Amino acid sequence: MSSILRTVGIDISKDWLDAFAAPEGRSSQFPNDRAGFRKLIAWIGSGVDRIAYEPTGVFHRDFEDSLLKAGLPLYAINPFQVRSFARSIGRRAKTDAVDARMLATMAAAVEDLRPTEAKSEGQRDLAELQQIRDALVRDRIATTNRGRNLRTPVGKRVTRQRLRQIDRQLKLIDAEIRHRIGEEKALERRAEILTSIPGISDVTAAGLIVHLPELGTLTGARAASLAGLAPVTRESGNWKGRSFIQGGRHRVRRMLYMLAVVAVRHNPDLKRKYEALVARGKPPKVALTAVMRKLLILANALVQQDRTWTEHPPREHSRPIFPTPCQAGSAHG
Repeated sequence: MSSILRTVGIDISKDWLDAFAAPEGRSSQFPNDRAGFRKLIAWIGSGVDRIAYEPTGVFHRDFEDSLLKAGLPLYAINPFQVRSFARSIGRRAKTDAVDARMLATMAAAVEDLRPTEAKSEGQRDLAELQQIRDALVRDRIATTNRGRNLRTPVGKRVTRQRLRQIDRQLKLIDAEIRHRIGEEKALERRAEILTSIPGISDVTAAGLIVHLPELGTLTGARAASLAGLAPVTRESGNWKGRSFIQGGRHRVRRMLYMLAVVAVRHNPDLKRKYEALVARGKPPKVALTAVMRKLLILANALVQQDRTWTEHPPREHSRPIFPTPCQAGSAHG
C-alpha cells in the first residue's frame, strides 16, 4: 500500500474485547457488552482505516452491529488465515493480546481484505434460524447413525421418537425461514433467482443466502475462492504437482456438493459438462467439483444480472461491484 494504514485489531471472547492499535502500539481491554462497545468506539477515535476481527459466532454479533452503526470500517478475517500469518512472521505465542496485535498487523499488510457489510434485521434473524437448522441436521445424522447399532427395544423407540421430534422442528424452522425471506423483497428476489436453477430447493437457496451473502457482487473466480472451490496450483521449476481445492466456507461447499449430485441428473447444461469431463478421463469426484464450481459461478452471474435461469447460460458481468481479484488461499472465508 502507498501509505501507512492506521489499523485496529480486536480479539473477541465471550466476556472481553482485547484491542490493539497500530502503528501507535496502544492496547486496551473492554467488556463485550453495550457499555464496552461505547468505550471501545471512543478509544478507537477517528481516522482509523481498518478494524480487523475474527468472527466468533454469537459473541461477535452485537459488537459488529454497534461498530457498523458507528460508521467504523470493519473487516472480518478467517481465524485460520490469522494463525498462518502469525506463523509466517515467526509468532508462535497465542493469547488474546497477541491475536489482537496480529489482526492489526495483518489488516495493514494484506491488501485484498473485504469490508464487512451491515446486515438488515431480517438477514440477522435468517442467519440465526439457519444456524439452528444446521445443528438440527447434524443432530439428525448423529441420531440416525447411533440408531443403526442399537439392540434394545427401548433404545430403538427413543431413537424413533427423537427423529420424529427433529423432523417436526426442521419443518417449523423451514417454514419460519421461508416466512422471513418473504418479508424482505431483496431476499425474496434472490431466493426466486436461485430456486429457478434446476436442483436448488428453497432450503438450499436459504443456505446460500445466509452463508454466501456476497453472491452477485463478485467475479466468478472470487466466488469460487470464497467457497474453497478455486484450484490451488503447485509448480516449482519443471515440476508440476496436482492442483487441489482447499479452505473457503465449508458449509457452502457441502451444500454445493449435494447440489452438484442432483444437478448432473436434472440440469441439462451441468449434466453435459459432467459427462464430458468423465469422458475425457477425469475422475468422477474431480468432475463433480468442476460442476460445483460452475453451479456457483452460474448462481453468482444470475443474481448479478437479476434474472432467473434459462437454458441459455448467462454472460457474467465484466465489472463486478468488488473487482479486486481474490487469489486462492486469501484472507477471506
